[in-house]
Amino acid sequence: MFTTRPELLGTFGMVASTHWLATATGMAILEKGGNAFDAAVATGLALQVVEPHLNGPGGDMPGIFHVAGEDAPRVICGQGPAPAAATIGVFEDLGLDLVPGSGLLCAVVPGAFDSWMLLLRNYGTMGLADVLSPALGFAQNGYPVVGRITATIETVRDLFEQEWPSSAAVYLPGGRAPSPGSLFSNRTLAATWSRLLAEVEAGGGSREARIDRARAIWSQGWIAESIDRFFRTSEVMDASGRRHRGLLAGDDLARWQATIEAPLSYDYGRYTVCKCGPWSQGPVLLQQLALLDGMGIGDADPVGPEFVHLVVEAAKLAFADREAWYGDPDFVDVPVEVLLSRAYAERRRAAIGPAAATGVHPGAIEGRTARIEHALRNRSGLAASPAMGTGEPTVARIGAMAGDTVHLDIIDRAGNMISCTPSGGWLQSSPVIPELGFCLGNRGQMFWLDAASPSALEPGKRPRTTLSPSLALKDGEPWMVFGTPGGDQQDQWSLLLFLHRVEHAMNLQEAIDAPAFHTEHFPSSFWPRSRSDRKLVLEGRFPAATVRELERRGHVVESGEDWSEGRLTAAAREGAVLKAAANPRGMQGYAAGR
Repeated sequence: MFTTRPELLGTFGMVASTHWLATATGMAILEKGGNAFDAAVATGLALQVVEPHLNGPGGDMPGIFHVAGEDAPRVICGQGPAPAAATIGVFEDLGLDLVPGSGLLCAVVPGAFDSWMLLLRNYGTMGLADVLSPALGFAQNGYPVVGRITATIETVRDLFEQEWPSSAAVYLPGGRAPSPGSLFSNRTLAATWSRLLAEVEAGGGSREARIDRARAIWSQGWIAESIDRFFRTSEVMDASGRRHRGLLAGDDLARWQATIEAPLSYDYGRYTVCKCGPWSQGPVLLQQLALLDGMGIGDADPVGPEFVHLVVEAAKLAFADREAWYGDPDFVDVPVEVLLSRAYAERRRAAIGPAAATGVHPGAIEGRTARIEHALRNRSGLAASPAMGTGEPTVARIGAMAGDTVHLDIIDRAGNMISCTPSGGWLQSSPVIPELGFCLGNRGQMFWLDAASPSALEPGKRPRTTLSPSLALKDGEPWMVFGTPGGDQQDQWSLLLFLHRVEHAMNLQEAIDAPAFHTEHFPSSFWPRSRSDRKLVLEGRFPAATVRELERRGHVVESGEDWSEGRLTAAAREGAVLKAAANPRGMQGYAAGR
């Protein structure tokens, strides 16, 4: 099969991410003697600077990893919860039936920094200065701007100039967006990191004590105080078209810390795929595998209509279950054992017919009632207009545009491996906090304001995030880490990579380069929570005969550009040989290794 790049092979270490500068940063850490977890933290912090339209320090970070010599993979949860003041009643009093997709009301506790620090403290070997210095250098001295940064800033120019002046001060210096290829710096953010490092180092103590000091400064010190003050004193325009204050407070940051937990998994032949729990959408990939298991998917042409049809119909069933059953398991009794059981999958599989399914149909679970009315209701006329919030002039006025995400996968020579999908806190999500140089995220928009939903808003509850890194075992041994940005599409594109690798014997680069697709049949996780019945988006490289047959089966096919679906990266270990690959789409993601 044609590939855009070679699959990288080596024995020392592999780093793959969605930006070449971040990949180079992670590889440099490995070369200096750091392990995969040190490299992941440095890569992730660099991504916050060089892809500010896709993530930032005030965002979220779930990861899944394996420590060499240990038996089971682990999940790190850097998905912050809703503020203590955030209740459905508060939004009802404001006349809102959806959490706005931008501004301050949608902010949850920013979880990325603490999760990176927890990873570094407990599993890394280096100090904070070692892993933060590259990101600080990019912020202080500048980095070459990619075209999407410029395009994003131009899209929200009016909002920044008219409503969010602190964002304009950073991203429109001199009234102009940085041009592609030019050097761009964020010196306010650099000053934040410099002060943090200075205070951490001045306190002395062990490596662990210094990292603990950084965590305390973030959650209880001057960084938390700046966030608290900004939210108490600011009233900003958001996706509702009105100005609102936020609900997040310093006490919310002080009460929360990132956690380590066990993953969920599904055995697919020789392979065990591990994902984050039902506070994420991760289990939908496992449910899709359970539905496709034994259907002969490996015999289907990966660009043929039968393969696309079966995968899409399985996705529809799994995502319907996401809407009906998934939520933070600390608040909701999620029936994961049933959802991932072979008996349940067999019952659900019977619903996959030769024609495209319509409607959103979760499965039946004895003794429970599937409640999805909240997801199908047309709210304020928004769900009837899928373009609302994604195109001009709405974006320029309220900042409600589909943000994206970043991703990284790393394996070191000892066999440590990690997959992370940081996101949130992108430049268009909310105004920059003036003295910090970064904004907070908008993950709270994934809560429903309907108590019937398992992902209904409650104080202290994690939103059902779309962020979804992946790790797979082969014959019980840690084998591959992989993932992609892409919101609701993450576990569709990641599934394709896995199937192409396992069922179609493609190497990592072939699996990433293969023509891809996704469905938008289910309710979106993002404001204004629209869905498009039977919609199927294919890359333009699919054969015309495949498109015609899928349309005959009832799919509403939209053909995109030839290279438009996904931003996958992956790394794998086969014995002593390490492998890596990265997505060519967008000409930005790269893998490196030796």
